[in-house]
Amino acid sequence: MDDVSSMLSRQGHRLLQIGVALLLFSSFEGFAIPYLAAPRLGLSAHTLSGLQGVLLLALGLVWPKLNLGATMSRVAFWLLVYSALAILTAYVIASAWGAGNETMPLAAGASHGSAFQEAVIKIVGYSSAPTGLTAFALILWGLRLTEARPADS
Repeated sequence: MDDVSSMLSRQGHRLLQIGVALLLFSSFEGFAIPYLAAPRLGLSAHTLSGLQGVLLLALGLVWPKLNLGATMSRVAFWLLVYSALAILTAYVIASAWGAGNETMPLAAGASHGSAFQEAVIKIVGYSSAPTGLTAFALILWGLRLTEARPADS
């Protein structure tokens, strides 16, 4: 059990590192927004990376408290990281290509790319949904109480 606790602590620390890295990315990406092929998508990527950074910081602090075994914590960790990076990648690619209207029409507006570009954005972006939902379900499951805790006096 000590092994699992140590692993959860390491994973939590990695989530903190990735969260700070995403905040740093968001800071630098903000300077590039006016120069992107689709600046509105660039702004969306900027906002998304900031949100994901804060989310991963919060989850990194919670992670060591999860009641998950070694396998489930690995699955949750990697699905969470993949999901966060996949959707951000889709937005960054779309903003650089000036594409993405088929997948994210509100953010992309009239920015429409070639069939190949739209397909890449769609595959990468949509792959983040099932992985993210699974990760969040595992995290929620890991936050369950398994034994009664003594009341604070």
